[in-house]
Amino acid sequence: MILQSSLPYDPFDPRPLPGIAPLDPAEWLHVDDAYAAQMAERARLLAEHAEAVLWQDPSADAAVRELLDMVLEALPEGFARDGDRVTCPDGRRVTVDRDAALRSLNALVQEDFCILMKDEGEAEHVLRAAILCFPASWMLSEKAGRPLLAIHAPVHEYPGDLARRVQRLFDGVRPGRPLWRFNALWYADPTLHQPRSVHAPRPAQERAQGGFLRSERQCILRLPQSGAVVFSIHTYMLARASVSAGRP
Repeated sequence: MILQSSLPYDPFDPRPLPGIAPLDPAEWLHVDDAYAAQMAERARLLAEHAEAVLWQDPSADAAVRELLDMVLEALPEGFARDGDRVTCPDGRRVTVDRDAALRSLNALVQEDFCILMKDEGEAEHVLRAAILCFPASWMLSEKAGRPLLAIHAPVHEYPGDLARRVQRLFDGVRPGRPLWRFNALWYADPTLHQPRSVHAPRPAQERAQGGFLRSERQCILRLPQSGAVVFSIHTYMLARASVSAGRP
């Protein structure tokens, strides 16, 4: 069981959907008290289930490498970088491989990353690459290569006006001016890797009465060179007692 002891925000702070706010670029990547355990789990998942957690269309090669360079420049306190060699907060030494950029990202930070691109003539951004070790009840294999609306098909609040608003956000986000939001969902199972097909949704009772709070800190960034949009996800999992013990 991999749990954090606290959250850096109030998960119950009411915000109207889609709950987007501006983000200081210096606050993009987080390291928390579950870093070492989450990174070990990320390594295990990539080694044992690569087909489930990593996918990349060849059209995203340049964007994925650009994202890796951006992450290397944005590494927060606790990392030490010497060229392509990085010492991580848990003491691991990672040699960056730009020919396997998603794998390098997975070895460095707790965030999952989805890269979405909108080609000329397309109405929506399309998922072109992802390293997704900690899915919250969705499956990368069902979303790979699909546009935003199809990706969010199981989310009842998403279609209609909200779908248009989210697409406008992806169209409008500017380099150097990222956005962020969070969610808060109750789970009975604290496992971080929880893929689930759209054909087998979570039971409503679990969504209301689970003993663990799962909260995703989601950030939206524009890559300045490729123009691709990055959707990063930092997953927090807290026991109910930790949530009720105090609020940030």
